[in-house]
Amino acid sequence: MNLPPTAAPFNTVDQVARTAYGRLVAVLAKRTGDIAAAEDAIADAFSRALVRWPEDGIPSNPEGWLLTVAHNRENDRLRSSAHKTSLAGDTLEDMERRSDAAIAKTMQTLTTDSLPDERLKLMFVCAHPAIDETVRTPLMLQTVLGVEAADIAAAFAVPTSTMAQRLVRAKRKIKQAGIPFEVPGRDALDERLEYVLEAIYGAYASQWLLSDNPDTENARDLCDEALFLSDLLVECMPDHAEALGLASLLWFIRSRSAVRVSVDGELVPISVQDCAGWDRLALARGHALLNRASAFGQIGRFQLEAAIQCVHADRKRTGETDWPAIVQLYQGLLSQVPTLGAAVAHAAAVGEAFGPQAGLNALDRLDQDALLTFQPAWATRAHLLSQGASDSATLAAFEGAIALTRDPATRAYLTRKAKKCKPT
Repeated sequence: MNLPPTAAPFNTVDQVARTAYGRLVAVLAKRTGDIAAAEDAIADAFSRALVRWPEDGIPSNPEGWLLTVAHNRENDRLRSSAHKTSLAGDTLEDMERRSDAAIAKTMQTLTTDSLPDERLKLMFVCAHPAIDETVRTPLMLQTVLGVEAADIAAAFAVPTSTMAQRLVRAKRKIKQAGIPFEVPGRDALDERLEYVLEAIYGAYASQWLLSDNPDTENARDLCDEALFLSDLLVECMPDHAEALGLASLLWFIRSRSAVRVSVDGELVPISVQDCAGWDRLALARGHALLNRASAFGQIGRFQLEAAIQCVHADRKRTGETDWPAIVQLYQGLLSQVPTLGAAVAHAAAVGEAFGPQAGLNALDRLDQDALLTFQPAWATRAHLLSQGASDSATLAAFEGAIALTRDPATRAYLTRKAKKCKPT
């Protein structure tokens, strides 16, 4: 991480918190297995930085400074009378000795650009079978990627208090069960990897959930982290098709980030984006990863989603979108992961391939109660109706979509489309 020499201490603390929080927690939690205590120690280190750095200046290695302060706080905690009475003396001493050696090694290799990456190990800890499967992905999103509990709760459609309680119980379980911080062996890998992949994808997708936050830089950082972790997984597991598929999917999505929103702040749907603005190198990376994944002949969810993005990307070469091919890919995806999101996206593709009424028929075959609060369903219906139905029906659909939209860019796009339906 290269920091400008004139950066204010507060801005530096904010930047490090956004880019290094998960790495710092992972390094610190590894030695005790206590994630909650590691988070407390890191939070205390950030608080001290806000006091010390304005007076002493920003250290040359901010992440190392924070890790050292948090490490010392952890040592103080371990030495406290409460812990001395609950731990055998040699256990405490051994723990401190191992911890000091590990941190010393970390500090020797630490640079301002990176920390030794323990995040993947922490993610596999969060995906341990002893942890309730409903909280594995949320736990990774919070501890490794730093997503706020409120945003996780919104993504999983549960109250914030409920999600917060689940996360606390899960961290307690990890500590009590003594789950080792390590990447599991091959036998256990596949079971846990599913949740790790889901968390990385969820973090990337949350860019859109967070994009209505004034701190949009945070969303970009989160996407960068997710992309980095997906590439890291590929390095660690080069023969795992779904890890390759996820990385391919994220690179395809990344290729279009520059043209996803217009200069006026309005969403630009993929079908009308200017292909010239797509990142050529990111597209090449996506293609290469998908080709590697396909060679294993083990079709999975992320490979299918990457293949859909690959077909969209092919418009850059052919000048048109092969919608029937996308319909087929969505059918394959639904056979593996029959989610509401995939079903609505399939209906949208059917509408593009075979006409708006065919798409509306596909929408009508879905659970209508479930669609009532699902924004993509309202937006898809509005788009399909706008190609032939009455303005009043189309307007009602657009208004339903706008009411459920959190992303300002999407809201701006839907609002402009809705205005065209209003009587003059």
